[in-house]
Amino acid sequence: MFSLKGFLNRKIVTKDVGEETYINWKEALSYAAGRGAQGMTTSMTASKYVNYFITNVLKIDMMHASRIRLFCGIFDAVNDPIMGVLVDKTRTKYGKMRPYIKFAPYFVALFILLFFIGSDNLSYGMKLALTVFAFVGLDVTYTAFDVPMGALAFSMTPNGTERTKLYGVSAIGRMILGAIPTGLVAFAAWLPYFKDHLDKAYLTAAVASAAFVILLTRFTFRNTRERLEHHEETPGLKECLRLLVSNRPLLMLFLGNLVFILIKVPEQVSFYFAYDSLYAPKYNGFLDIAKAPGSVLAAVIVPLIVEKLGEKADSRRFYQACCVVGALVNGVFALSTFPGVMNKPADQPVSLFTGILVVAFTMLSTIPLEFKNLMQKEMEAETVDYVEYRSGKRVEGTMLSIMSFTGKLEGTMSSALALWILGLTHYIEHDDADEKVSMVQNPKTRWALFLMTTVAPIVGYLLMLIPIKFYNITGESHREMMREILKRREQQQSFDGEMA
Repeated sequence: MFSLKGFLNRKIVTKDVGEETYINWKEALSYAAGRGAQGMTTSMTASKYVNYFITNVLKIDMMHASRIRLFCGIFDAVNDPIMGVLVDKTRTKYGKMRPYIKFAPYFVALFILLFFIGSDNLSYGMKLALTVFAFVGLDVTYTAFDVPMGALAFSMTPNGTERTKLYGVSAIGRMILGAIPTGLVAFAAWLPYFKDHLDKAYLTAAVASAAFVILLTRFTFRNTRERLEHHEETPGLKECLRLLVSNRPLLMLFLGNLVFILIKVPEQVSFYFAYDSLYAPKYNGFLDIAKAPGSVLAAVIVPLIVEKLGEKADSRRFYQACCVVGALVNGVFALSTFPGVMNKPADQPVSLFTGILVVAFTMLSTIPLEFKNLMQKEMEAETVDYVEYRSGKRVEGTMLSIMSFTGKLEGTMSSALALWILGLTHYIEHDDADEKVSMVQNPKTRWALFLMTTVAPIVGYLLMLIPIKFYNITGESHREMMREILKRREQQQSFDGEMA
């Protein structure tokens, strides 16, 4: 007979993987709740939705919007290494990461409401000022939540198989919960009231996000544990930034993330692609739904593959395979949808057949992307282990913040690049979000949207294969590192016991 308590107390990895396991389902689901809170925030503020809100709801010029995303995003990215050092130097009864997870969500909720509350009655200059202020405030407060949240997973267990499964569970939580607020915006064109009041759809979604960010993070704070050893002496910011050069695997991931900008571009223009290339805003919701299977499949299949392979698992080879498959799928996407998207009249929606093709390939192209993203989480954790192996110091917060820095930089640059290109092609802003599309874009804009959606990811995947070739942690070398690290810890504990 099923027992909920028994299930929650059962470990998430029950198979013998040659290493001790620690995490039960209660802790894993509590961590997933916090990741879901992150998803509700980032899906609204770090993707295509905020771009469309700035340009078509607030009516801010495309070039101004591009600069706002660029400079605010750079400021946000620079915050991450600073926050990482603060986390690693934090010493409280709650640990290093959990205090931030307890308090920061309140401030995140405040600024997300301020950002989407609207400013129709303000002058253009004041509208710009309020947008920048809310953006910066949201960036700072979210960083104080995001970096500790990501670093917490590195500290919950040293077991690579267990971490991969934890990432899978939390990815499902992030995908499902993140879809709650954005679903309203995505399907606004289908709803009687919101289709003519897109600003109210955004505000309603922001209210839901603010409430859940506070509620869900309570579970993470109360039910998770920081298990790995924390040294009193931690490196400073300059030393940690030098790790980016001396830590070869981290540098390769960093370079790969910079190239990943090209793969992020389709996400930034997806809203515009539905409205202006497909000429059918109702497809926007389907394009969002089509991305869900990739996240779910990655969250379920990747941990199963890693657990099945056991000691034969190798994250680098898995990453490389995902890049090759991603490039191939996007190539077929471009070839199969080009006639139906680019050869139709600009003021007519795509045929049903072409629409189905676009949705189908959107789904298929998301699968290798999400598989790669999930495996990269384990690779990032491997770089933390690598630093401890080389230096004897464990700095989860700083190392996570360096990767978060590049992640935010790629989001910023991809968003700014997409808006800049649309500005160069003289994109025409919409008057409203009615299901009847009133603005017909010129051929340059339509070409730009198609190329950014289908061809840019091909180039990105192929370029990412170059740095990852030099990622020098294999499955076996990582297991050897962990054996040495655990041996050192046991020796240090014995020494501390003798001294006491």
